[in-house]
Amino acid sequence: MADWDIRKLQILRTLRERGTVTATAEALNMTPSAVSLQLTNLSRQLGVPLLRAQGRRVRLTDAARLVLRHAEAVFEQLERADAELAAYAHGEAGEVRVGAFSTAVPALVVPAVTALRAAHPGVSVRVREAEAQEAYELLAAGEVDLALSLAAQAPTAADPRFTRVPLLADPLDVALPRDHPLAGAAELRLADLAAEPWIFGGSGPWSDITRAACEAAGFRPHQGHAAAGWTAILAMVEAGMGVALVPRMAAVRREGVVMRELTADRPVRHVVAAVRKGAGEGAAVARVLSALRTAASETGEH
Repeated sequence: MADWDIRKLQILRTLRERGTVTATAEALNMTPSAVSLQLTNLSRQLGVPLLRAQGRRVRLTDAARLVLRHAEAVFEQLERADAELAAYAHGEAGEVRVGAFSTAVPALVVPAVTALRAAHPGVSVRVREAEAQEAYELLAAGEVDLALSLAAQAPTAADPRFTRVPLLADPLDVALPRDHPLAGAAELRLADLAAEPWIFGGSGPWSDITRAACEAAGFRPHQGHAAAGWTAILAMVEAGMGVALVPRMAAVRREGVVMRELTADRPVRHVVAAVRKGAGEGAAVARVLSALRTAASETGEH
């Protein structure tokens, strides 16, 4: 196979456009002797004559024109590559892999992806649902570029592997059966529900959050039923089987459930994003983080 040298092909292309070695040298900021040497070397590499003397000028041979005809396709593809690389460098292109916990996907990730499609269609996001521990394992292993989790389950800010980015404080509301005596109360505190059966997971982060919030309000919650999924929890609340703390991001409207905002002792859960140290400076990742911040600002509190 012939030795195709892009730089030398560009010189040959410029000679075709400018007509003389001197004009080619001026256009490329080279000396005429350097232009002649490069074209001589290219002719040797390709094994065909590229120039023919015509008086004090040179003209391209038929072989040179054949070479340039094929080289144009290469130049076109390189222009596309340059454009795509420039877009990538400026955050206008690239794929970002996101690991996110279940309620963050519809509340934060989907709005962020929708906004990015409109503003930066070259940036694609690949989503993987994962709870906190798995998300950080994936992040550390390089299998995702960005992880969303609750701050309580995230590595500490001192972890040298990651940079944490606060996104929002997600308020926890109380889900009550529609006919509950306190469903229409003017004000509601967690302590008002101390005697109620509570519905939350038997273990895991949401169990810890519910227990901690109730204990901060002065009582230990009686677990009437154990469930981890919000659909199951809200269905049991609707059936009058108990009450539950529900993050505002996860709340789904049900006819038989009243969502009440707590007053003085309202708990929140803090949602954070994390990237590997230094990765947040990547333009595409920065675009996704910016879109997530915007989605968070429209969803919760800061």
